[in-house]
Amino acid sequence: MTSYTFTPPPVVSVPVVGRAERFPVHRIYCVGRNYEEHAKEMGFTGREPPFFFLKPADAIVVAEPGQVATIPYPSLTSNLHHEIELVVAIGKGGRGIKAEDAASHIYGYAVGLDMTRRDLQTEMKKQGRPWCIGKGYDQSAPIGPITPAADAGDIHHAAIWLQVNGSDRQRSAVSKLIWNIAETIEHLSNAWELQAGDLIYTGTPEGVGAVVRGDTMTGGIDGLSGITVQVA
Repeated sequence: MTSYTFTPPPVVSVPVVGRAERFPVHRIYCVGRNYEEHAKEMGFTGREPPFFFLKPADAIVVAEPGQVATIPYPSLTSNLHHEIELVVAIGKGGRGIKAEDAASHIYGYAVGLDMTRRDLQTEMKKQGRPWCIGKGYDQSAPIGPITPAADAGDIHHAAIWLQVNGSDRQRSAVSKLIWNIAETIEHLSNAWELQAGDLIYTGTPEGVGAVVRGDTMTGGIDGLSGITVQVA
């Protein structure tokens, strides 16, 4: 039996709709500026080559159905932004996966939030430095339960939205992704060998903005279990 210098942390996992077993998380990949209108509001245009960043697996905060998950307002920032996203859960890994084969690698889908310390990200961009401090901090990746792909309906044309305190902030459709799910998996798997347990946050539509302590975010995607997250 292997011994360790301290007790390892438990496996990070996400519940699965209608199943007793949970989905163990390996890595979290995120796609940047993957909706045209969001790219424009961030000062960019066009279908630029896809780019990616990572969050640690333990940045996950699970938003259980019918419950309000809480996240703390993070340190070092005064400009915390919400970004609602479709999350793809990988069930079978691989390298160099072709877009036409991507569906066979998908376990399911979930609603996620890519929370962002925007002021820190912006400052790091100005300095030409990595901006993981703005994206990959503790509890920056709320997520709802994973719906198996066979039960998710027409996810490629589903509506995606986010409300803050009951008012619309983001509202679009998955069909407006610049790089669709299959193309994203192809690009990602050429850069990394994807593994079962990987989560892909596929990008956010326009309407990102700040939240403050006490705000409640409610997000959804047609066919999936929605999430409600409050900033504590």
